[in-house]
Amino acid sequence: MSTPLAPGFTGRPGQTSDRAGFPAQRPGHLPRTPDRDTNQPQRRLREAFGLLGPRRNPHVLDSRRLAQLSLPVGDDGLIIGVDASNQTAVLGLCRPTRLDVVLVGGTWIAQVIALRAAATGARVAVETARPQAWTPMAQAAGGGQQCVTVHQVGRMAPQGPSAASPVLIVRDLGARPPRSRITAAPWQSVLTLVPYLGPTAPRLLAGADVVAVQRVSPQESEVLGKVMGLGAQDVASLPTLSDNVALWCTRKHRQYVMTQATEAENGLLGPARRMD
Repeated sequence: MSTPLAPGFTGRPGQTSDRAGFPAQRPGHLPRTPDRDTNQPQRRLREAFGLLGPRRNPHVLDSRRLAQLSLPVGDDGLIIGVDASNQTAVLGLCRPTRLDVVLVGGTWIAQVIALRAAATGARVAVETARPQAWTPMAQAAGGGQQCVTVHQVGRMAPQGPSAASPVLIVRDLGARPPRSRITAAPWQSVLTLVPYLGPTAPRLLAGADVVAVQRVSPQESEVLGKVMGLGAQDVASLPTLSDNVALWCTRKHRQYVMTQATEAENGLLGPARRMD
């Protein structure tokens, strides 16, 4: 007959137990671990992590083959659309150097850029004289988080940009935007939206790093051609652009980009349009 050692546990007669009431030796009715074969490789048991995996020599690459390795890396930035070759066009808004962008166009394309900047993790601050045009988008952009904020004219505080928290400033202040004490800086880009070329347009365009132009009148196209050094073909094309096409240019480069809104962007902003 078995002698009780602990509640729910029995052992062999004469078997000793520890202070907790459990047998000091392994009960004979439990399976025993077979003796280890010293001629076979052993695998150590790690507590709570199971058995160690097989041990293999690390992979070594011959130095002569190192040059054959390649890592395709595309442009880094915000997708603003596709170019004439149907290739992705990107704009590096979050960068360690300052970037000043002037967009001659409508609110639609500016809001698409703002939404995509917020989707990449940037904070978007909008300074505008028409908050009714931006507040619905700002409320819907964050999904409960305040990643897009709307500020009255001259009421925007410093945003404190950093590499971990880049900022996009959007200034929607009409054709004559006043000067602002908050300017482009490392990790803080500024996008100035003007609906058409006003008296201050030459100053704005001259100080911009990138200029984007949607459809404009022939007279405005002539002014842009002189300020930006555009060719005759570009000057003739600007008055004929579609609502979702813009000419993005610098002093050295220019590219036509078609912005294709996603389903979510279409549901929030509506179809592409040049005029508000």
